[in-house]
Amino acid sequence: MISGQFNRKGELVFDIGLIAVDDTYSPVRAILDTGFNDWLLINAQEAEDLGWLPVGYPRRVQTAGGQVFLNLYEGNVLIDNEEWIVPVLGGYRVKEILLGVQWLRHKPLVADFAAGVLTLG
Repeated sequence: MISGQFNRKGELVFDIGLIAVDDTYSPVRAILDTGFNDWLLINAQEAEDLGWLPVGYPRRVQTAGGQVFLNLYEGNVLIDNEEWIVPVLGGYRVKEILLGVQWLRHKPLVADFAAGVLTLG
């Protein structure tokens, strides 16, 4: 189980790790977005810096700002001391790393704003 924090906007923030193809580890902060139906969204340049290669063709995705094309990568992510190989969407205009609701199929979420408790796993 990992503990998270509520940021000033009330977003659910967790510290996770991204693992590059050369096995180097990059700690990052990610926002759990229940409106995002996939696994992970990052900036495409960051995915490329990790050595993650695009898989297939860009996907058309509906976002709050409209439809965009995002690259699909296979990424290695460290959450709760477990490595996961997951599909990762990446776009050059992406500013924040997002965790999607697919994680909730495998890890329970506890978000108690009043008590200040936020855990995943």
